[in-house]
Amino acid sequence: MSNTNALFACSQCFTRHPFEELSPGQQLCKECRGAFPVVKCTYCRSEFQQTSKGNTSTICKKCEANVKQFGKPTACEYCNIIAAFIGNKCQRCTNCEKKYGPPVTCEQCKQKCAFDRHDDDKKVDGKLLCWLCTLSYKRALAKTKQTDAERRAHLKRVASRSKKEPKLRSHNKRPERVDVTKMPPQSDKDDPLPTKIPRVDQVDPNSSDHVVATTQLKEKIASLQKQLSAKDAQLLAKDRQITELKAKNFTSETEMRNKMKLMEKEANDKIESLTSKPFNKLKYYNYLQWIKSMKEYTTE
Repeated sequence: MSNTNALFACSQCFTRHPFEELSPGQQLCKECRGAFPVVKCTYCRSEFQQTSKGNTSTICKKCEANVKQFGKPTACEYCNIIAAFIGNKCQRCTNCEKKYGPPVTCEQCKQKCAFDRHDDDKKVDGKLLCWLCTLSYKRALAKTKQTDAERRAHLKRVASRSKKEPKLRSHNKRPERVDVTKMPPQSDKDDPLPTKIPRVDQVDPNSSDHVVATTQLKEKIASLQKQLSAKDAQLLAKDRQITELKAKNFTSETEMRNKMKLMEKEANDKIESLTSKPFNKLKYYNYLQWIKSMKEYTTE
């Protein structure tokens, strides 16, 4: 079988189609592409095709695996995309930095997140753009081409309709005579106007820049809330620690006071015992002397 007649299976419904009709990457047919829309990953901002109607997650499989392994990512210090799972830089910026050197300023968003590949063919319209700005430019260019194609198709339909109208009038066998003096002035209402072509420069609320900014704000709010909760927990822990230290200090002071009182009492008792012993001995000595003197008196 020649390559021109070769058919390839869709990765979702497994029906066979020419290779040109399958989407690049996931190899989906036209029906599956319509049933499962293309969405942008919340973290890495890359586009991927949803493969299940029940699973409407906006996180690609690679980022899901990274979230399970490393936890939620933070904003990359270069491109500000919420995709830094390891360290402060996303995998895309890390690889580009190793390959092309440190980042330079993007000519569109003015952020230092573009990488100079030293190849004019890699530039977009002669400009050095970052990854997000390159995607936005390509998306706007594709939208412009689609709008031009729709406009040409509409003009073609209008031209074919205008060619058919004289033929339809010629088939009428008994045309009525029309009073020319009573005819209303001809206006442009007879010919349908082309539909309004949407402007390319309109702000798309679903563009990557807006989604990235919204995601960054949500992540920042969540981070601030986590920090606030952590600070509250630290304050509660400090208050609990202060209360425990005060109670411990009070207990120590009470024990020290009782110990000092006991030591003072023991010292007083010892001093009293030491002072009373010589007095008792002296008293006993005097008693013995008196008895001795009485014996001597009686013998005389």
